[in-house]
Amino acid sequence: MHKAGFVNIIGNPNVGKSTLMNALVGEKLSIITSKSQTTRHRIMGIFNGEDFQIVYSDTPGIVNPHYKLHESMMNFVNLALQDADLFLLVTEVGETLKSHATLDKVINSNIPIILLINKIDISTQEKVKEKIDYWQKEIPRAIIIPTSALEKFNLDRVFETIIAQLPENPPYFPKDELTDKTMRFFVSEIIREKLLINYKKEIPYSCEVVVESYKEENNIDKIYTTIYVERESQKAILIGHQGSMLKIVGSQARKDIEEFTQKKCFLEIRVKVLKDWRNNENSLKRFGYKDKN
Repeated sequence: MHKAGFVNIIGNPNVGKSTLMNALVGEKLSIITSKSQTTRHRIMGIFNGEDFQIVYSDTPGIVNPHYKLHESMMNFVNLALQDADLFLLVTEVGETLKSHATLDKVINSNIPIILLINKIDISTQEKVKEKIDYWQKEIPRAIIIPTSALEKFNLDRVFETIIAQLPENPPYFPKDELTDKTMRFFVSEIIREKLLINYKKEIPYSCEVVVESYKEENNIDKIYTTIYVERESQKAILIGHQGSMLKIVGSQARKDIEEFTQKKCFLEIRVKVLKDWRNNENSLKRFGYKDKN
Protein backbone atom coordinates (compact mmCIF):
# COMPACT_ATOMS: atom_id res chain seq x y z
CA MET A 1 0.00 0.00 0.00
CA HIS A 2 1.36 3.41 -1.00
CA LYS A 3 -0.03 6.69 0.26
CA ALA A 4 0.34 10.04 -1.48
CA GLY A 5 -1.45 13.36 -1.35
CA PHE A 6 -1.36 17.12 -1.52
CA VAL A 7 -1.16 18.74 1.90
CA ASN A 8 -1.96 22.39 1.45
CA ILE A 9 -0.74 24.84 4.10
CA ILE A 10 -2.99 27.87 4.49
CA GLY A 11 -3.47 30.67 6.96
CA ASN A 12 -3.23 34.40 7.49
CA PRO A 13 0.07 36.29 7.12
CA ASN A 14 2.47 36.15 10.08
CA VAL A 15 1.35 32.77 11.48
CA GLY A 16 4.61 31.04 10.50
CA LYS A 17 3.45 28.97 7.51
CA SER A 18 6.81 29.14 5.73
CA THR A 19 8.76 28.15 8.86
CA LEU A 20 6.42 25.19 9.21
CA MET A 21 6.79 24.17 5.56
CA ASN A 22 10.59 24.24 5.76
CA ALA A 23 10.59 22.27 9.01
CA LEU A 24 8.30 19.58 7.60
CA VAL A 25 10.26 19.22 4.35
CA GLY A 26 13.66 19.50 6.04
CA GLU A 27 14.91 22.10 3.56
CA LYS A 28 14.58 25.88 3.32
CA LEU A 29 12.22 26.24 0.36
CA SER A 30 10.06 29.17 1.49
CA ILE A 31 11.56 32.49 2.52
CA ILE A 32 11.21 33.41 6.17
CA THR A 33 11.18 36.94 7.58
CA SER A 34 9.38 38.72 10.39
CA LYS A 35 7.37 40.69 7.82
CA SER A 36 3.95 39.58 6.61
CA GLN A 37 3.01 38.61 3.04
CA THR A 38 6.44 37.18 2.23
CA THR A 39 5.10 34.27 0.15
CA ARG A 40 3.83 35.36 -3.27
CA HIS A 41 3.68 32.07 -5.15
CA ARG A 42 2.53 28.55 -4.45
CA ILE A 43 5.62 26.55 -3.50
CA MET A 44 5.56 22.75 -3.31
CA GLY A 45 7.89 20.77 -1.07
CA ILE A 46 7.99 17.00 -1.61
CA PHE A 47 8.75 14.59 1.23
CA ASN A 48 9.17 10.91 0.39
CA GLY A 49 9.24 7.67 2.32
CA GLU A 50 9.25 4.07 1.14
CA ASP A 51 5.47 3.82 1.17
CA PHE A 52 4.35 7.45 1.08
CA GLN A 53 4.79 10.80 -0.63
CA ILE A 54 3.65 14.06 0.95
CA VAL A 55 3.39 17.04 -1.38
CA TYR A 56 3.33 20.09 0.89
CA SER A 57 2.05 23.28 -0.68
CA ASP A 58 2.89 26.65 0.89
CA THR A 59 0.54 29.34 -0.40
CA PRO A 60 0.46 33.13 0.09
CA GLY A 61 -1.16 34.34 3.29
CA ILE A 62 -4.87 35.10 3.05
CA VAL A 63 -5.32 38.83 2.39
CA ASN A 64 -7.94 41.23 1.14
CA PRO A 65 -6.47 42.40 -2.20
CA HIS A 66 -5.24 45.98 -2.58
CA TYR A 67 -3.36 45.38 -5.86
CA LYS A 68 -3.83 43.11 -8.86
CA LEU A 69 -0.73 41.33 -7.51
CA HIS A 70 -2.73 40.43 -4.38
CA GLU A 71 -5.55 39.12 -6.56
CA SER A 72 -3.09 36.84 -8.33
CA MET A 73 -1.68 35.68 -5.00
CA MET A 74 -5.17 34.76 -3.81
CA ASN A 75 -5.71 32.87 -7.07
CA PHE A 76 -2.74 30.67 -6.10
CA VAL A 77 -4.48 30.00 -2.78
CA ASN A 78 -7.78 29.14 -4.46
CA LEU A 79 -6.03 26.81 -6.94
CA ALA A 80 -4.47 25.01 -3.99
CA LEU A 81 -7.96 24.40 -2.59
CA GLN A 82 -8.92 22.44 -5.67
CA ASP A 83 -6.31 19.66 -5.45
CA ALA A 84 -6.00 19.40 -1.67
CA ASP A 85 -6.23 15.98 -0.03
CA LEU A 86 -5.62 17.53 3.36
CA PHE A 87 -5.49 21.07 4.78
CA LEU A 88 -2.99 22.28 7.33
CA LEU A 89 -4.75 25.35 8.68
CA VAL A 90 -2.10 27.33 10.56
CA THR A 91 -3.16 29.75 13.29
CA GLU A 92 -1.45 31.29 16.31
CA VAL A 93 -2.51 31.71 19.91
CA GLY A 94 -3.77 35.28 19.55
CA GLU A 95 -5.83 34.56 16.44
CA THR A 96 -9.61 34.12 16.16
CA LEU A 97 -11.75 32.94 13.27
CA LYS A 98 -12.45 35.74 10.80
CA SER A 99 -14.86 35.27 7.93
CA HIS A 100 -13.14 35.12 4.57
CA ALA A 101 -14.32 33.44 1.37
CA THR A 102 -11.20 31.24 1.19
CA LEU A 103 -11.38 30.12 4.82
CA ASP A 104 -15.10 29.49 4.47
CA LYS A 105 -14.39 27.15 1.52
CA VAL A 106 -11.86 25.22 3.60
CA ILE A 107 -14.11 24.91 6.64
CA ASN A 108 -17.18 23.93 4.61
CA SER A 109 -15.36 21.39 2.42
CA ASN A 110 -15.26 17.64 3.03
CA ILE A 111 -11.46 17.64 3.02
CA PRO A 112 -9.78 16.74 6.35
CA ILE A 113 -8.39 19.66 8.36
CA ILE A 114 -5.45 19.58 10.75
CA LEU A 115 -5.53 22.89 12.60
CA LEU A 116 -2.18 23.92 14.03
CA ILE A 117 -1.93 26.47 16.82
CA ASN A 118 1.59 27.68 16.06
CA LYS A 119 4.08 29.76 18.08
CA ILE A 120 3.07 28.24 21.41
CA ASP A 121 6.67 28.77 22.54
CA ILE A 122 5.81 32.46 23.07
CA SER A 123 2.57 31.78 24.95
CA THR A 124 1.41 30.10 28.17
CA GLN A 125 -0.12 26.67 28.74
CA GLU A 126 -3.31 28.29 29.98
CA LYS A 127 -3.76 30.40 26.83
CA VAL A 128 -2.96 27.42 24.59
CA LYS A 129 -5.57 25.30 26.37
CA GLU A 130 -8.13 28.11 25.94
CA LYS A 131 -7.31 28.25 22.22
CA ILE A 132 -7.68 24.48 21.78
CA ASP A 133 -11.15 24.68 23.36
CA TYR A 134 -12.00 27.70 21.20
CA TRP A 135 -11.09 26.01 17.91
CA GLN A 136 -12.81 22.77 18.85
CA LYS A 137 -16.04 24.76 19.14
CA GLU A 138 -15.42 26.80 15.95
CA ILE A 139 -14.33 23.90 13.70
CA PRO A 140 -15.49 20.67 15.42
CA ARG A 141 -14.25 18.38 12.64
CA ALA A 142 -10.66 19.67 12.74
CA ILE A 143 -7.82 17.75 14.38
CA ILE A 144 -6.17 20.37 16.60
CA ILE A 145 -2.45 20.24 17.41
CA PRO A 146 -0.49 22.92 19.30
CA THR A 147 2.94 23.42 17.71
CA SER A 148 6.05 25.52 17.49
CA ALA A 149 7.51 25.32 13.99
CA LEU A 150 10.50 27.40 15.13
CA GLU A 151 11.30 25.03 18.01
CA LYS A 152 10.11 21.98 16.03
CA PHE A 153 7.75 21.12 18.90
CA ASN A 154 5.06 18.51 18.16
CA LEU A 155 6.06 18.22 14.47
CA ASP A 156 6.40 14.43 14.86
CA ARG A 157 2.75 14.34 15.92
CA VAL A 158 1.81 16.55 12.94
CA PHE A 159 3.71 14.21 10.59
CA GLU A 160 2.07 11.07 12.02
CA THR A 161 -1.38 12.68 11.74
CA ILE A 162 -0.72 13.64 8.11
CA ILE A 163 0.36 10.09 7.23
CA ALA A 164 -2.78 8.68 8.85
CA GLN A 165 -4.98 11.03 6.79
CA LEU A 166 -3.28 10.51 3.40
CA PRO A 167 -5.27 8.65 0.73
CA GLU A 168 -3.91 5.60 -1.10
CA ASN A 169 -2.24 6.83 -4.30
CA PRO A 170 0.90 6.20 -6.34
CA PRO A 171 3.57 8.95 -6.12
CA TYR A 172 2.75 12.16 -7.98
CA PHE A 173 6.41 13.12 -8.48
CA PRO A 174 9.66 11.18 -8.95
CA LYS A 175 11.00 10.06 -5.57
CA ASP A 176 14.21 12.09 -5.90
CA GLU A 177 12.42 15.43 -6.43
CA LEU A 178 12.34 17.96 -3.60
CA THR A 179 10.19 20.68 -5.15
CA ASP A 180 8.33 21.72 -8.29
CA LYS A 181 10.28 24.99 -8.56
CA THR A 182 13.45 25.72 -10.56
CA MET A 183 16.80 26.95 -9.29
CA ARG A 184 16.05 30.32 -10.92
CA PHE A 185 12.96 30.62 -8.74
CA PHE A 186 14.88 29.93 -5.55
CA VAL A 187 17.61 32.43 -6.47
CA SER A 188 14.97 35.13 -6.94
CA GLU A 189 13.33 34.18 -3.62
CA ILE A 190 16.66 34.29 -1.76
CA ILE A 191 17.30 37.80 -3.07
CA ARG A 192 13.75 38.87 -2.22
CA GLU A 193 14.21 37.56 1.31
CA LYS A 194 17.27 39.82 1.71
CA LEU A 195 15.21 42.79 0.51
CA LEU A 196 12.59 42.05 3.15
CA ILE A 197 15.28 41.82 5.83
CA ASN A 198 17.27 44.94 4.89
CA TYR A 199 14.61 47.48 3.90
CA LYS A 200 11.67 48.98 5.74
CA LYS A 201 8.07 49.88 4.97
CA GLU A 202 6.94 49.66 1.35
CA ILE A 203 10.30 49.13 -0.37
CA PRO A 204 10.49 45.29 -0.32
CA TYR A 205 6.81 44.93 -1.26
CA SER A 206 7.39 47.13 -4.32
CA CYS A 207 10.20 44.87 -5.58
CA GLU A 208 10.14 41.94 -7.95
CA VAL A 209 13.30 39.91 -8.62
CA VAL A 210 13.91 38.41 -12.06
CA VAL A 211 16.76 36.03 -12.92
CA GLU A 212 17.72 37.12 -16.43
CA SER A 213 20.46 34.53 -16.96
CA TYR A 214 21.70 31.46 -15.07
CA LYS A 215 24.86 29.90 -16.51
CA GLU A 216 26.23 26.75 -14.91
CA GLU A 217 29.97 26.27 -15.39
CA ASN A 218 32.32 23.67 -13.94
CA ASN A 219 33.49 25.59 -10.89
CA ILE A 220 31.02 28.46 -10.67
CA ASP A 221 27.46 29.48 -11.51
CA LYS A 222 27.09 32.91 -13.14
CA ILE A 223 23.79 34.54 -12.26
CA TYR A 224 22.51 37.84 -13.65
CA THR A 225 19.43 39.35 -12.03
CA THR A 226 17.25 42.46 -12.09
CA ILE A 227 15.25 43.94 -9.24
CA TYR A 228 12.25 45.89 -10.53
CA VAL A 229 10.80 48.71 -8.42
CA GLU A 230 7.88 51.06 -9.09
CA ARG A 231 9.51 54.48 -8.63
CA GLU A 232 12.87 56.23 -9.08
CA SER A 233 12.90 57.16 -5.38
CA GLN A 234 12.65 53.45 -4.49
CA LYS A 235 15.53 52.66 -6.83
CA ALA A 236 17.73 55.22 -5.06
CA ILE A 237 16.91 53.78 -1.63
CA LEU A 238 17.44 50.24 -2.84
CA ILE A 239 20.91 50.99 -4.25
CA GLY A 240 21.99 53.18 -1.34
CA HIS A 241 24.90 55.64 -1.16
CA GLN A 242 27.52 54.56 -3.70
CA GLY A 243 25.77 51.19 -4.00
CA SER A 244 26.30 50.35 -0.31
CA MET A 245 22.88 48.79 0.35
CA LEU A 246 22.83 46.75 -2.84
CA LYS A 247 26.28 45.36 -1.97
CA ILE A 248 24.92 44.12 1.36
CA VAL A 249 21.95 42.43 -0.35
CA GLY A 250 24.23 40.88 -2.96
CA SER A 251 26.71 39.59 -0.41
CA GLN A 252 24.03 38.03 1.80
CA ALA A 253 22.19 36.51 -1.16
CA ARG A 254 25.35 35.07 -2.72
CA LYS A 255 26.24 33.34 0.55
CA ASP A 256 22.79 31.70 0.79
CA ILE A 257 22.77 30.74 -2.90
CA GLU A 258 26.15 29.04 -2.53
CA GLU A 259 24.89 27.18 0.54
CA PHE A 260 21.74 26.11 -1.34
CA THR A 261 23.58 24.97 -4.50
CA GLN A 262 26.75 23.77 -2.75
CA LYS A 263 28.72 25.63 -5.41
CA LYS A 264 30.47 28.97 -5.86
CA CYS A 265 28.51 31.66 -7.71
CA PHE A 266 29.00 35.04 -9.32
CA LEU A 267 25.93 37.19 -8.71
CA GLU A 268 25.12 40.42 -10.50
CA ILE A 269 22.12 42.50 -9.41
CA ARG A 270 20.77 45.46 -11.37
CA VAL A 271 17.87 47.72 -10.41
CA LYS A 272 15.29 49.04 -12.89
CA VAL A 273 12.06 51.01 -12.61
CA LEU A 274 8.85 49.47 -13.94
CA LYS A 275 6.07 51.84 -12.97
CA ASP A 276 3.06 50.42 -11.13
CA TRP A 277 3.98 46.82 -11.98
CA ARG A 278 1.79 45.45 -9.17
CA ASN A 279 -1.31 46.70 -10.99
CA ASN A 280 -0.15 46.00 -14.54
CA GLU A 281 -1.57 42.87 -16.20
CA ASN A 282 1.33 42.48 -18.65
CA SER A 283 3.96 42.86 -15.93
CA LEU A 284 2.18 40.32 -13.72
CA LYS A 285 2.10 37.86 -16.62
CA ARG A 286 5.78 38.45 -17.30
CA PHE A 287 6.64 37.80 -13.64
CA GLY A 288 4.64 34.57 -13.52
CA TYR A 289 1.66 35.74 -11.47
CA LYS A 290 -0.86 35.29 -14.28
CA ASP A 291 -1.38 32.78 -17.08
CA LYS A 292 0.20 34.04 -20.30
CA ASN A 293 -2.44 32.38 -22.47
